[in-house]
Amino acid sequence: METGKMMFSVFERMMAFRYLRARRAEGFISVIAGFSFVGIALGVATLIIVMAVMNGFRHELMGRVLGINAHVTVNSYYADGFKDYDAERAKIQKLEGVTAVLPKIDGEVMVTANNMNTGALVRAMDASDIAQKKIVAGGIVSGSLKNFRGRDVVMIGARMAERMDVKVGDRIQLIAPKTTATVLGAIPRLKQYRVVGLVDVGMFEYDNGTVYMPLEAAQVFFKKPQAVDGFEVYLKQPEQSEEVAQKLQQMLDPRVLYVRDWKMMNSHFFNALQVERNVMFLILTLIIVVAAFNIISGLVMLVKDKTRDIAILRTMGASQGAIMRIFLMTGASIGVIGTLMGFVLGTTFALNIEHLRRGLEKLIGMELFSAEIYYLTRLPADVQLADVVSVVGMSLLLSFLATLYPAWRAAKIDPAEGVKG
Repeated sequence: METGKMMFSVFERMMAFRYLRARRAEGFISVIAGFSFVGIALGVATLIIVMAVMNGFRHELMGRVLGINAHVTVNSYYADGFKDYDAERAKIQKLEGVTAVLPKIDGEVMVTANNMNTGALVRAMDASDIAQKKIVAGGIVSGSLKNFRGRDVVMIGARMAERMDVKVGDRIQLIAPKTTATVLGAIPRLKQYRVVGLVDVGMFEYDNGTVYMPLEAAQVFFKKPQAVDGFEVYLKQPEQSEEVAQKLQQMLDPRVLYVRDWKMMNSHFFNALQVERNVMFLILTLIIVVAAFNIISGLVMLVKDKTRDIAILRTMGASQGAIMRIFLMTGASIGVIGTLMGFVLGTTFALNIEHLRRGLEKLIGMELFSAEIYYLTRLPADVQLADVVSVVGMSLLLSFLATLYPAWRAAKIDPAEGVKG
């Protein structure tokens, strides 16, 4: 009995794969099956690649944003900052979950060098504190953090240096937007600084418009003696930033200081990324849905073409279940093989997308991934197992569902009517 069942399953597979092979009279049906296969493979591959790139963007941007900016920022309401910051720093440092509290001064300036001008943001901090910001300290591509001391030195973004033709050792001039009152009237506040380092953090916005200045130099330039604008607070768990921010706001004087966490400052940006990811998933899923409809139409035409063969098989003893399994296997084979090919193509492409991007740019001589537009200097991809499993599972499910109606229709063919037709 078991041998008979096994032989019959072999027969079902043989018939199913026979229907997958086209003869001259069935050429059009085979073309539809081919389009279905290609559509499913491309749909699965595209979904895997797009999900990986979207995950990569989110991961890279979040890593760099949190590497450059603080998990929680504490700022003064007053333009002159506040002076008694050592006591406040010690108070914040004692809070559970806080790993570092870095005093800072921020300011906007005009940078002048080699007859070129550009606006920039000054981020002032002690060298020892910058050393704790790994993405900045590790992004110094020229010069050294050891020389980042004194009142006449700065580090600048690498892309700004390239654009203004500035190298380590050169001097640049900074002009503050606020003027200084003198007996001759208001004059611009300006000073020359020696560049001791070039910083490349991998984000165009920062590399093209940031000047890093020692804290004591910023206190002199912005006329904030012994004062700071606030603190950058770093946590063991960045996801707990909202809780820590609430505790800080209750602990500090609300008349002097206000607190904001990274989720509040970047929520619109990361929410937009998540919405875009979900929309792209839905849109690209339509490729697989269209391919599934192709499977339905191809199988319906195949059933109609094989009506006589089905009737003969029924008269020879094949059950309705056997006929249904034959056509289920025929349609599912297209979906399974297409999904497998899409999985291999998509994961291979996603894991090597940066190398492929560089090779294609060299081949066509055109920049495909502009840092000015996409913020990052490289195309990121993060292939996550959960996304791959969901895409592959969805493709297999749609492929299987697409075969149910044609297979049911084939199983319902009446042998007498089929042979007569």
